[in-house]
Amino acid sequence: MADRVKIAIVGSGPAGLSAAARAAQLGLSHVLLEKTDHLSDTIYKYQKGKHVMATPSALVLRSDMDFDAGKREAVLGTWDSQAAKFKVNVRYRSEVKAIEGEKGAFALTLTDGARIEAETIVLAIGTQGNPNLLKVPGAETGNIQYQLDDPGEYIDEHITVIGSGDAGIENALGLAADAAQGNTVTILNRSADFARAKGANVKLLQEAADRGRISIRLETTPAEIRGNQLLLDTRDGQETIRADRIIARMGSAAPRAFVESCGIEFTSPDREAFPKLTPTFESTKPGIFVIGALAGYPLIKHCMNQGYDVVEFINGNKSLKPADEPLLLAKFAKFRAKRSVDEWLELLRGNVTILNELSPLQMREFMLDSEVRSYKAGEEIFERNDPGSSLFAIAQGSVLVEIDPKNRSVTVPIEQGSIFGEVGLISGRRRGATVRAGENAVVVEISRTAALKLMASVPAAKRAITRISVERQLLQMFGSGLTATDLAEVLDTSEIMTVRAGQPILKEGDEGQDIFVIRVGSMIVEKAIGGRQVFLNYLPAGSYVGEMAMIAGGRRTATVKAAVKSEVIQLKGEAFLKLLAARPRLAEKLRGDMAARQNINAFIESRKDSFSGAVDLYSATASFLVENGIGEATDVLLIDENLCVGCDNCEKACADSHDGLSRLDREAGKTYAHLHVPTSCRHCEHPHCMADCPPNAIHRGPDGEVFIDEKCIGCGNCQRNCPYGVIRMDSVPPKKPPLFAWLALGLGPGPGEPGKAWKYKAKAKGTEAPKKAIKCDMCAGIKGGPACVRACPTGAAIRVAPEEFLGVARLERGDG
Repeated sequence: MADRVKIAIVGSGPAGLSAAARAAQLGLSHVLLEKTDHLSDTIYKYQKGKHVMATPSALVLRSDMDFDAGKREAVLGTWDSQAAKFKVNVRYRSEVKAIEGEKGAFALTLTDGARIEAETIVLAIGTQGNPNLLKVPGAETGNIQYQLDDPGEYIDEHITVIGSGDAGIENALGLAADAAQGNTVTILNRSADFARAKGANVKLLQEAADRGRISIRLETTPAEIRGNQLLLDTRDGQETIRADRIIARMGSAAPRAFVESCGIEFTSPDREAFPKLTPTFESTKPGIFVIGALAGYPLIKHCMNQGYDVVEFINGNKSLKPADEPLLLAKFAKFRAKRSVDEWLELLRGNVTILNELSPLQMREFMLDSEVRSYKAGEEIFERNDPGSSLFAIAQGSVLVEIDPKNRSVTVPIEQGSIFGEVGLISGRRRGATVRAGENAVVVEISRTAALKLMASVPAAKRAITRISVERQLLQMFGSGLTATDLAEVLDTSEIMTVRAGQPILKEGDEGQDIFVIRVGSMIVEKAIGGRQVFLNYLPAGSYVGEMAMIAGGRRTATVKAAVKSEVIQLKGEAFLKLLAARPRLAEKLRGDMAARQNINAFIESRKDSFSGAVDLYSATASFLVENGIGEATDVLLIDENLCVGCDNCEKACADSHDGLSRLDREAGKTYAHLHVPTSCRHCEHPHCMADCPPNAIHRGPDGEVFIDEKCIGCGNCQRNCPYGVIRMDSVPPKKPPLFAWLALGLGPGPGEPGKAWKYKAKAKGTEAPKKAIKCDMCAGIKGGPACVRACPTGAAIRVAPEEFLGVARLERGDG
């Protein structure tokens, strides 16, 4: 005869255990089914000695089970003793094989053949048993593991951790905690941000890297496993490192086949989608409730609160509000409309496209990191050149984008449901246009951290943001009166590709008619001339290639490859040809661009004998510049060694313009032929220094300059993340005296950086100023432009955008 209970709870993690404790406290018949021989298998499998965090700190814990931040062993010990104290009915080694029946009469079949009947079911099974697997060549034979139990077991190994969420970071920290173990630990992060991890964990990781315990590899992904060697795709190309062991912590997904077999629907077909749930956690199968990580809430405190709440709901408590209700209520209190929190969340979720597939539970967590604002018609939301990297979503009304700074009346509307501000989110640049409310509007401002987390955890949101940003990039690039409707088919068939440094997207002589738009990064164009590859051109983000073969037919006339790790949008030629047929102005624009490129090819062919030496020198010099970081620069300082006399006026002028601290090291850097690349900021298109700035002190100026404002706290993250070594940490020296006082009376230091004596004196007196990040800001706000260029007496120093400097057109002018 089957056991019969009111509530069957599947899974004894924080959510399930909390639910069972509440049921026991209320005297409800229940059973807690756990497939292992211990409680909370996910926490049990945490590495030994792991510190378990109790975040978010502002959220109250209402579970009957206690939980405070502490060691894994202490947390598990508390739960074991309290489960016994509350007389929780736990059934160990009880894995559920199938669930059948309807609300009030469910039947659960276990793998051992036992059968349990229940009126309601709470699924709290988590997702850790279904990890995302590493899929690269060699993975089937590589030494890969998806769990780390005891970091102390590993000694003198080269270990690579793949995954930059909390689990990956904590594993890396555990493996590197004891220097005596002798492990060489590397952690890979495919992006420049740790979007999925808690701030405290990221801070600990950076501190470990500062001590030399861990190597952090940003914008790096595994490409292939070859025995104990791991081939990496990095922003600068491919690289091989030793990896005796690989620990892959790349997230996990719901055991979808089992969950769907219970009659539960998911929000989308995506592997990482979550079940559809009501605000009371009930699924699309009446009587089956879903809580915890399976519901999209992975934080322990959230899970425990849900366990408590779901049993209260099942027991008929209709008035109970979630524990985060006061926090969310405060966000909406300023609005006149008297809606409940649930009504507000549903309004925002339903009206904003990128939020459509979030569950009510995910919406609550999302809104804790976002703000809702209202604007009257005509009110400014942000101004052109304002700093800011947040994303905005229109929940009600519409906004107007002022596309002509000289004429405010020239605007483009963005309607309800869409987003704006995506350029600041993706590139970190200042706002490119003034945006104001076109009518009374309600707008959600999504912090950069929340937006990146949203894109990382909700595939549908990432697709929506990507599509909108691509659509607007194409409209801006091609112009010609195009509308979003015109681009629909082109976008539907498009594909975004990540291209490693050196990887070609077009090969000379190949067939094909697709067009490629450079979204992030840059490309170089080469052509085979006289048996050698000749550098033709440099293409920054916002350029496109491939139109020649599409319009004129024939094979590709040049090779185009990534200068640095890049993203390109592949537009299918068939769809684009239809667009050209419908839009003659666009066809005319592309033919003009094609003619310019054909002229360059013809010029090279006609001069290949007489200019062979110049072509070779130019090609080698251009390749040298790209190898030294010019491929991702927007503005770079170059010095012509044929003209430089070594006077150091450039460094002195830089120091005199910046509180006595030079942002330039003329002698450092590399030289090829007569061209020298000194140590000075490149003002990268996607600055690595911006990746992890806690006070958000790094911004882009109106002319593209990357600068650090007064909010800098001297943490040094930007210095660590810059691959070119152009940021230093230093204290600002005392103010210099006027020039006359120095000349006539000898007061204070002269031009350039002062000597170090002031530092020693300040340190002895205890008055030394805290260190801050120092880097080139292109002399923003200083009349006349960069001081280093103005101060050069011979014209050796020049600041240029790479696309202006790298191109065969220079050979045509005779300055190659």
